[in-house]
Amino acid sequence: MKNEAPYIVEWVAYHRAVGFDNFLIYTNDCSDGTDAVLGRLQDMGILQHRNNDDWKGNSPQQHALNQALEEPLVRQAEWIAHIDVDEFVNIRTGNGRLEDFFAAAPEATNIAMTWRLFGHNGVTALSEAPVIGQFNHCAPSFCPKPHTAWGFKTMFRNLGAYGKLSCHRPNKLDEAAVSEVKWVNGAGHDMTRDALRNGWRSSRSNIGYDLLQLNHYALRSADSFLIKRQRGRALHVDRSIGINYWIRMDWNDHRDLSIQRNLPRLRAEMNHLLADAELRKHHQTGLDWHRAKAEELRQRPEFRDLYRHALNIKLTATERAAYALALDMES
Repeated sequence: MKNEAPYIVEWVAYHRAVGFDNFLIYTNDCSDGTDAVLGRLQDMGILQHRNNDDWKGNSPQQHALNQALEEPLVRQAEWIAHIDVDEFVNIRTGNGRLEDFFAAAPEATNIAMTWRLFGHNGVTALSEAPVIGQFNHCAPSFCPKPHTAWGFKTMFRNLGAYGKLSCHRPNKLDEAAVSEVKWVNGAGHDMTRDALRNGWRSSRSNIGYDLLQLNHYALRSADSFLIKRQRGRALHVDRSIGINYWIRMDWNDHRDLSIQRNLPRLRAEMNHLLADAELRKHHQTGLDWHRAKAEELRQRPEFRDLYRHALNIKLTATERAAYALALDMES
């Protein structure tokens, strides 16, 4: 994470509420109080936080993933998933908890959690309201373009079958473990042949959301988008976040409320965590920082123009897909 202070408590609370029980979080170059929020959550015994300011290589994210493989928390885990703070595991079966998905796909060792891209939903300002409550419009379930629409993150059983953890999936398969791997999609259907050794996107033949999807709130509000633009990326640090990114990610044509059945359990867990006065103080400080930063950025010509351009764009789903396809062809 980098400068994500207002969103951390919700993200942790939500995933605790649906069945995740351990978190290992890396941060780099934060100035908004992210480290203070995570430090307090670590003191409370909720998660483990590591500083990643000294990252080396092509991206801070991959450096963190490399370090994580040596952590006892990861080495001893039953299941491992690498997701970001703008991604929420939405279990669409049973009571909406991890155990319900595992019961529906008991032989799975690897689960492709395919993104569902959620747009800004007309929200311009940062709010204290939960992300999963504010943003409920998204891409259609069948959306093969842009290429990011069907990206997936992988939750996998810690069998020792893979030797490397990458952004979207485990890599460096031990050939001796091939027979142990069963990779399924979000509908619980076998896609081992497609994903066993490589790949980070679902395809027309293996897309599935029936039991599980990964809600991806890449933009959140328009103000949040400006801050993300200034902050930059965690993986592809050489790629800018501008109007092309907004168009690819700002899907608002379909309504999906499936995750919102978890709002009561989310609020209960957030209230439990924020009953801690020190955590509540750090959380509020982070929110105040982001509101002030958004106001500052809107005064700068570059960001002001981007803000206006983004909010003035009105595209149909067909136009958005065509634009994204053109960008994909160019790159």
